[in-house]
Amino acid sequence: MQDESPDAASESPGAPRRSLLLSATAVAVTGEAAAQAPAPMLPQPNPVARLSALAVRANAGTVGLIAGGVDGTYIRIAADLAAVLDNSDQLRVIAMIGRGSLQNIADIMTLRGVDLGIVQSDALAYARRERLFPLVDRLVQYVSKLYDEEVHILAGPGIAGVRDLAGKAVNVDLRGSGTAMTASLLLGALGVAVEERHDPQDVALERLRRGEIAALVYVAGKPARLFTSIRPEEGLRLIAVPPEASLLATYLPARFAASDYPALVPEAGAETVAVGAVLAAYGWPPNTERHGKVSRFIDALTANFEALLRPPRHPKWREVNLAATVPGWTRFMPARPEGR
Repeated sequence: MQDESPDAASESPGAPRRSLLLSATAVAVTGEAAAQAPAPMLPQPNPVARLSALAVRANAGTVGLIAGGVDGTYIRIAADLAAVLDNSDQLRVIAMIGRGSLQNIADIMTLRGVDLGIVQSDALAYARRERLFPLVDRLVQYVSKLYDEEVHILAGPGIAGVRDLAGKAVNVDLRGSGTAMTASLLLGALGVAVEERHDPQDVALERLRRGEIAALVYVAGKPARLFTSIRPEEGLRLIAVPPEASLLATYLPARFAASDYPALVPEAGAETVAVGAVLAAYGWPPNTERHGKVSRFIDALTANFEALLRPPRHPKWREVNLAATVPGWTRFMPARPEGR
């Protein structure tokens, strides 16, 4: 019979193995407990302070740009600016859908977060004449002239010139439209009082064909698709708008070539005027944060202008001259580092 005393057990062959197993188990348990123990508490950043810092950094480089409707050219120009000029935290352009040139001027003057906008160049003259907004001449300035849209006056038989429209029914597009605003300014400057009609342009064209109105006014980049279906035998034509001094204070001289509208323009062409699309800005005082942000936008526009001339950007960028002046407007003067 084997000796089962403690001393005998410690001398048995299995004792060393049991001792090693117990030691390994103890180490494993100790290691698991250590792994489950919480890590030392480190100072955590204040989430409110962190969010505030992110907001300051994001807003420091952001400018808001109010444009036009979803189907128009203005919003596409604004989208191009956002795509080309955005540069991480240095500059971000937020493009916004607008509600027309006059509303865009109001938004530039009054809405928080709106620094820039795209408007017709004659909107400022209209706002000034109608006294719509106080201090509009000082608070709304231009960054750059964009592209031109020609004034079309399509007339029926018996109308040789603009002044022949006096006292006659003339369609000027829907109330509040850019064309209605331009027609009011242009005809008023020429001293021609007409009976305004406010039908959509396609309806107005049919009324003109039936002789129910004497003419229609339409502001659009040539060639306008509205006129492509007109045949020479219908007797309609685009009448000249003479570039008189009263008009050139607001508008730019332009011309229709016979190739633009073979059925509507004589071989010698016809004079007209054009209204420009303008990139406008709020006239922030120098040495303010918002003036600095618009200045950085202008610097980025100048530095990246060549990229805006290439596809897939809108073809109208090829008509833009950043150095061109806009009659009746004050240019926004960006901040410049010393020595520049």
